[in-house]
Amino acid sequence: MPRFPKHLTGAGPVNPFPGLSALQRRLGQAIPHRLGSNEGLDMPHSVLRAHFGEAMVSHVRAYGDAEAFALRQALSADLSVSMDVLLVDAGADSLIALALRGLVEPGDTVVCAGGTYPTFAYFAQGHGCRLIETAYRDEPERLVPDLEALLDAANQHQARLVYLANPDNPSGHLHTDAAIAELRAQLPEDCWLLLDEAYYDFRDDAGQPGGSEAMAGVVRLRTFSKAHGLAGLRLGYAIAEPEVLDVLLKVRIHYAVSSLSLAAAELLMAHPEEVKTHIAAVKQRRQQLTTYLRQIGGDVLPSHTNFVALRFPSADIALQHNQALLQAGILVARPAHPALGHLLRITAVEDALVEGRLALLEN
Repeated sequence: MPRFPKHLTGAGPVNPFPGLSALQRRLGQAIPHRLGSNEGLDMPHSVLRAHFGEAMVSHVRAYGDAEAFALRQALSADLSVSMDVLLVDAGADSLIALALRGLVEPGDTVVCAGGTYPTFAYFAQGHGCRLIETAYRDEPERLVPDLEALLDAANQHQARLVYLANPDNPSGHLHTDAAIAELRAQLPEDCWLLLDEAYYDFRDDAGQPGGSEAMAGVVRLRTFSKAHGLAGLRLGYAIAEPEVLDVLLKVRIHYAVSSLSLAAAELLMAHPEEVKTHIAAVKQRRQQLTTYLRQIGGDVLPSHTNFVALRFPSADIALQHNQALLQAGILVARPAHPALGHLLRITAVEDALVEGRLALLEN
């Protein structure tokens, strides 16, 4: 397994605020009188109560469970994995930053495909890493993060971490589990694989046995923003071996996840039929959107996410269409990275399927 940064080896640092929920679990009893916490426990919240109701007020006064025990318990049952391989944090973005803080040091080399989810490069550079980007394989009917190129770059530059979004953002491409396992096996021994699975729930094989296992040298990231519709509450989780999560917990912001976010996710986990219905609807809209765009002559890439990527002959043409749509009050996503500027990413929501909504693309 790859090594950890030197300053995070050994016993410390230790989270100074594990929280009331963790303390109660350790003692095996409730602590009803909270006289030692500096939270706004006596705040009347008449305005919040009048606007949002009592349920909101019950969640905003106090810190959430820093260990996210109940949510990890629900995820453990749903994914058929041990609670010990799960870490909950404030969204996949926060988990990317956490992985960089916990696994690499400033000055270390990290590798990703040039134009993939840009937050990784943003955080990597902010952490003082040396960033190496590899080209996508731009081929008929697909646009693929090149695993061989990532592997070559990792070996050539002695990289400490490789980032891969799978399914990919913004192309929508899905590498097989076998291809991911082969990539991990061939990476340098001391190189981590940060596997961003934010769109995992939209895979046709999501939920299959073994699909969420912890892998040596790999940190897998997932989110509640897409399939669960909780983007505004900022919530995600990592899957990794327990010794890896122990190190990440040393540098994690312990109260980054609010009690309201945890409660909302726990409620959805208790009602999986709503999530499953949403995922099925997204897949149906994705197919309808793909069919429409191809009917008007669009080069639509296969997608395993909640969006489709429309590829144009050049970045200039994509920019023209993007600006025309924006002037009409329609926001689609165009990657800022010059290597993928010829794409427009369109989310498979009902609004995209309204008759005439994307008529500007017919030109």
